[in-house]
Amino acid sequence: MPRAFASTGDLTEKTVTFSEIARDLYSYTTEGDPNTGVIVGDDSVMVIDTQATPVMARQVIDRVRGVTDKPIKYVTLSHYHAVRVLGASAYGASEIIASEACRAMIRERGQEDWDSEYARFPRLFRAAGSIPGLTWPTLTFRRRMTLYLGRRRVDLMWLGRAHTAGDIVAWVPDAGVMFSGDIVEYRSACYCGDGHFGDWPATLAAVQGYRPDALMPGRGDALVGPDKVREAIHLTADFLAGTYRPVARVASRGGSLKEAFEACRAACDSRFSDYAIYEHCLPFNVARAYDEALGVDTPRIWTAERDQRMWAELQGDG
Repeated sequence: MPRAFASTGDLTEKTVTFSEIARDLYSYTTEGDPNTGVIVGDDSVMVIDTQATPVMARQVIDRVRGVTDKPIKYVTLSHYHAVRVLGASAYGASEIIASEACRAMIRERGQEDWDSEYARFPRLFRAAGSIPGLTWPTLTFRRRMTLYLGRRRVDLMWLGRAHTAGDIVAWVPDAGVMFSGDIVEYRSACYCGDGHFGDWPATLAAVQGYRPDALMPGRGDALVGPDKVREAIHLTADFLAGTYRPVARVASRGGSLKEAFEACRAACDSRFSDYAIYEHCLPFNVARAYDEALGVDTPRIWTAERDQRMWAELQGDG
C-alpha cells in the first residue's frame, strides 16, 4: 500500500491527445485522467464532461477552437463527480444537461464530493480558486432526451445504474459513436466508491447493445473500431467482477473491511495494478463493495473526514 493517501502524491502532468474519432466527433484524453468529449454539429457544439476547473476547461476550449468556431451551446454532464462538472462555467453554454438523478445527487452530496475529491487528488483541480461553486444543470431528463445540433442528432440516455445512479451516455447515431462517461473505462481502474456492482454489468450490456463503431470512455484511450469497443467493455466488466467477488466472500463470513481489502489486493494486484489510478481507487472500491455485499443499496456519502477514517482503518491506525 502506498504511504500517500489516494493520489495526493501524484504530481505528474499528463499528455493531452485531441483526436477525431469520427466525422466532427472528438476525444480529449489525458493518459488516464478524466476525458472530455466534443460533438460538432451543423450549427453548434456539445461538450461532454467539463474537466474539474474553468482553467482546465479552457484547455479543452482551445482544442475546440482549433477545429470549429461554432458556439458551444450545450454542456452535458455524464454524472455528478466534481472532476467532471466543476469546469462547466468556462464554456458559456446555453444549457447544462444531466439526468434527474445526477442533479439530485449534486443537491444531496455535491459539496461533500467536491471537498473529498480535492483532498484525494489535488493535481486534477488546477487553479481550484477559479471554480465559482457547484455546477447546477439547467435541463434534466429521466431516461432519454434527443437534441439536434442542426441536422446532427444526439441521444442522451440513462441506461441503468453503474458508476453512479445517475450516469448517462451520449449516442451519435449518424456516426455510430458513443460517449460513455465512466460507465466504460479502458485500461484504467473503475472508481466504484459510488457505484452499483450488481447493476453495472447490465448497463455495460446495454452500451454494447448499440454496437458502437467508436467509443470514448471516461478514462483511457479513445476506442475506434467495434473490436476495441468490445475489448473495453469486457475489461470493465472483468475489473468489476474481479473486485467484487473477493470482497463479498469476506463480508459474507463477517470479516472486517481490512480483511476484505487484503483479499481484494491479493486477487487483483497481479491483474490490474498496471491500470491507471488502480491504487487510488482500490480502498474506495473495497469499501463500496463491502457495503453492497452487506445489502447497502445506496452508496454512503463520501466526505473528506470519512475518507481519512477509512484510510486509517485500512492502515491499521484506527
